[in-house]
Amino acid sequence: MEWGAIKARRGRRLRSGRGRELTESGDRGMADSQSNRAAVQATNDDASASKLSCVKKGYMQDDYIQLFVRKPVRRSPIINRGYFARWSALRKLLYQFLDCERHTEEKGTKKQILSLGAGFDTMYFQLQDEGKAPDLYVELDFKEVTSKKAAIIETYGQLREKIGTTAYISREKGEVISEHYKVLPVDLRDIPKLDDIISLANIDPSLPTFIIAECVLIYLDPDSSRAIVGWTSKTFSTAVFFLYEQIHPDDAFGLQMIRNLESRGCALLGIHATPTLSAKENLFIDQGWQRATAWDMLRVYSSFIEAQERRRIERLEIFDEFEEWHMMQEHYCVAYAINDQMGLFRDFGFPKERDQRPVQSPANFSFAHSNVLLRPRFASQKAQADHDFTIYEICNQ
Repeated sequence: MEWGAIKARRGRRLRSGRGRELTESGDRGMADSQSNRAAVQATNDDASASKLSCVKKGYMQDDYIQLFVRKPVRRSPIINRGYFARWSALRKLLYQFLDCERHTEEKGTKKQILSLGAGFDTMYFQLQDEGKAPDLYVELDFKEVTSKKAAIIETYGQLREKIGTTAYISREKGEVISEHYKVLPVDLRDIPKLDDIISLANIDPSLPTFIIAECVLIYLDPDSSRAIVGWTSKTFSTAVFFLYEQIHPDDAFGLQMIRNLESRGCALLGIHATPTLSAKENLFIDQGWQRATAWDMLRVYSSFIEAQERRRIERLEIFDEFEEWHMMQEHYCVAYAINDQMGLFRDFGFPKERDQRPVQSPANFSFAHSNVLLRPRFASQKAQADHDFTIYEICNQ
């Protein structure tokens, strides 16, 4: 799901109350999980607004996102750039997947995309316009979200025409079912229901499948995250799992990130189970995936996104938040895992670099400037609140 910043106005105190402390494991009881579920779902509209802000500023093209946004807002340059980096990393890896072919004379391998916690994502409609849509695109989310998405798709002709005139759309059930595109309601923590989804959506587990989870697993308890990762590994023999989420909860920036999210009921229930890049990789390996790689977003931005694209977007807005930008990017990562029974993904992924940095744990990670940035002196409470809200936006962009 494209989780975005929860609505808040600059000048308003961020923490009206004190959030409950996370346990060392990051796990919570069912009551807290339900509260977290509702709060995280509520961020969906804001995530779409953040994407629209990027589109309006020229960071990316998306002709459909405005249909999902009721109140457009203008995000700060650092949020726009951060969202662009996330979007660009996903697109590059997804395009690599779609372009992978067997090393035989047979071309045109059918492929599938499975988006977990998809929210109001518009990727399918963009891929349709670009002539790169897969044979099947399936989006899963809570019914409260899929019902809203089904209603929007039913309302706008430019969306309906992309999925075909014979598509079945039910606002009440939260379902959109067409030959090549499906939106279905499910609680991702219910693994038996995920098995049912395979049948209902006509997913072929033997086909190459690209699985997307953007800031989804991190909001679940660790056992549920492990179960989902294990289920995907057992189900799909030729697949890529794309993960985008937070890391490093224990330094100054990470602690501020957790406090700000927790104060809104969006606790990162899984972050202490996978706090580092190596822990993200091990999450996949331990659940049966053949190989996994994780980079922080600072490295993704500088070494994976094309220099020409970086130069283009860096001219779009005045930008002077360089230290906070570096800190933000070091606290988000992209990890991907691969199962490759068909032998499609030998060349898939990040570029191989001679001087690859070792994966570091928070204990060995250096943030010499963190206290300067996160605990400056402020002239007023409003200045403090403005600063805190910026950090909140950064942490949940």
